[in-house]
Amino acid sequence: MNSKQPKLMDLSRMRDIITPHLAQISKNVFLNNELAVVHGDHSVFQLLIRHKPPFSINDHRFGIILSGEAHMNFNLQERHITAGTLVYLGPGTIINPIRLSDDLQVFGIGLFSDFRMPFAHGQMPSAFNGQVRDFQLPVDDGDISIAQHIIETIWQIVHHDKDYNRDCVTALAAALMHHYNSLYHRHAEHQPPHFREQTIFDRFIQLANQHCAEHHHIGYYAERLCLTERYLGTVVRQASGITAKEWIDRAIVTRIKVELRHTDKSMAQISDEMGFPNPSFFSKYFKRLTGMTPAAFKNS
Repeated sequence: MNSKQPKLMDLSRMRDIITPHLAQISKNVFLNNELAVVHGDHSVFQLLIRHKPPFSINDHRFGIILSGEAHMNFNLQERHITAGTLVYLGPGTIINPIRLSDDLQVFGIGLFSDFRMPFAHGQMPSAFNGQVRDFQLPVDDGDISIAQHIIETIWQIVHHDKDYNRDCVTALAAALMHHYNSLYHRHAEHQPPHFREQTIFDRFIQLANQHCAEHHHIGYYAERLCLTERYLGTVVRQASGITAKEWIDRAIVTRIKVELRHTDKSMAQISDEMGFPNPSFFSKYFKRLTGMTPAAFKNS
């Protein structure tokens, strides 16, 4: 296990690393403010490895291993990934590449914070609603082909026109996420049954994503689940290492960010709709959890 503090490998840092080499890798890599697409290559990952991993990410990334192999560490767990594997890495994932084979061939897509996600808040396919940070699925050739064709179509669209059809790319991203979600749950069905605590945790996360605007306190969720607040808090902490209050705060902040980024609503309107007593309290809450005011985030 590497004891170094992971560095955030966000869009800005990726651009700083990749831009000087873009002429050499542009035939296999697309990068803008919304998304990145890797088209059957792994040179971009070799560039990233040179910059002293481990890394952390704050976005959603989907990959297909077509050939070769990779020895990786995801969230402190070593993984040996081979051809025929679908890979998902979600926000908060810590990545430490150990070895990539010379014949490694990857198709993949990263959805950054400026990408308009294809699902309303609380309706994200359950594999991506926050409780699963990463997974790797060995699947058959047909499932690989479907995922590859979706990413290939996105690649063709973003190269067809500089001002490409965002709605079409968003719809394809939704199709890819549904495909991964279906395969994740199919794979889970063949694993040992979930413990009752894991089922409670999964349900809590879904409720928090759906109702965080109206309900900021654990009592509502405990009542919905017919549990005591103390028991629910214990289950959530044991399942995730994070308190129920932190999960509720994460859901609230994510919803606020969507409203700030993608609507023209005033701060007062968002504050009211999110259940805060006044805009001043709303602003202090957001700054405490994100390090910046709502206005600063909207203008960033």
